[in-house]
Amino acid sequence: MSVACGRVTPMNDSSGSPTGLAPDVLAAFETHRRELCAYAYRMLGSSFEAEDAVQETYTRAWKSYDSFEGRASLRSWLYKITTNVCLDMLDGPQRRARPMDLSGPSRPDSPLPAPQPDYVWIEPIPNALAFGADPAEHASTKDTLRLAFVAACQHLPATQRAILIMREVLRFSANETAEALTMSPASVNSALQRARATMSKVQPAATDTYDEADEDQRRLVDDFVKAFEAYDMDTLTTLLKTDVALSMPPIELWISGPENVAAFMLGHGSACRDSRMVRLEGANGLPAFGHYKPGDEPGVWVPWSITVLELDGDTIAGLNFFLDTEKLFPLFGLAPELRESI
Repeated sequence: MSVACGRVTPMNDSSGSPTGLAPDVLAAFETHRRELCAYAYRMLGSSFEAEDAVQETYTRAWKSYDSFEGRASLRSWLYKITTNVCLDMLDGPQRRARPMDLSGPSRPDSPLPAPQPDYVWIEPIPNALAFGADPAEHASTKDTLRLAFVAACQHLPATQRAILIMREVLRFSANETAEALTMSPASVNSALQRARATMSKVQPAATDTYDEADEDQRRLVDDFVKAFEAYDMDTLTTLLKTDVALSMPPIELWISGPENVAAFMLGHGSACRDSRMVRLEGANGLPAFGHYKPGDEPGVWVPWSITVLELDGDTIAGLNFFLDTEKLFPLFGLAPELRESI
C-alpha cells in the first residue's frame, strides 16, 4: 500500500494480484490519513518522515487487517500502529531542532556557517497534509502544529512525546493511550506529568495562530510581502516584533531584533533583493510563501526558500526561511522557476 498525494492505493501481493482489501476499507483508512500525518509530524518533526510513517502504517494495517477484530475503533487501531512506527523511527539520540534551540543569536555580519544535514532541523509541513476539511478541527489543531510546539516536543523522550500528544492534543483517554503503548494507565499518567514538566521549561510563549478571516492579520502579512518585495527595510522593520527571530535552516545561524534583521538582509541576504513571493495555502497553520530570488538570467526567479511567518499581535515574531528548496518546493507544489510575463 502506498500514500501518494494524500490518497491510499492498495499494493499487489507477490503474485501480482490485488490485495483484496474492500474499497470501503481503503476509504475508511483514507479518512484518517491527514490526522495520522499530523500526529506523525508532531512526533518526528519532519513532513517527509511523517508521510513515510503513514505509508508504513497503512502497509502494516493492510498486512494485519484480517486480525483486526473491531475490539477498538479503526481510528484507535491506526493510531496504535502509527505510534509504533514512529517509535521505531525515533530509535536513536538525534532530535530535530530549530536554530534558536542550538545557540544564541549571531551578529548580522557573522560569517555564514556551513549547512547542517537535513535531519538536524524541524521542517515545515503544508497545511494540506495536516488539516482536514472541517474548519473546527483545523482551528483546534493549529496551535499544536506551530513550529515552536513541535520543536518543544522534540525535547521529550519518544514515549513521553507520544503520551503528551495523544492525551493533550488528540484527547485520548488514559486507557486508550495505555492500550496504544502497551502500558498501564497509571504509567501513562505518570509519564504525562513528567512530559508536562519538561514542556513548561522548554516551550516558548505562544504566538498567535493565523486566521485568514482576521483583517488585521491579513493586512500585516500583505504589508510584509509588499515591503519585502520592494526591499524596503525601513518599512519592514516597523512590522517586526522587538525580539523577532530570523532563521534559515539548514544554516545554524539566526538573527534577533528588527535592526539586525535589516542589517542582515542588506548584507548577507542582499541576493534576496527583487524577490518574488508566491502565496501558499499555509504551513503549520501559519502564512507561508514560496520565495524566489533573481536568477542569473534576466526576468527569471529561482527558488530560495519556503518562508513561514509567525505572528504576535500586530507584529511578526518569526521569519523562517527554509532553504532546502530541492525537497520542499515539490512538497508544496511550487514551480522550479518563475519567468517574467511578456
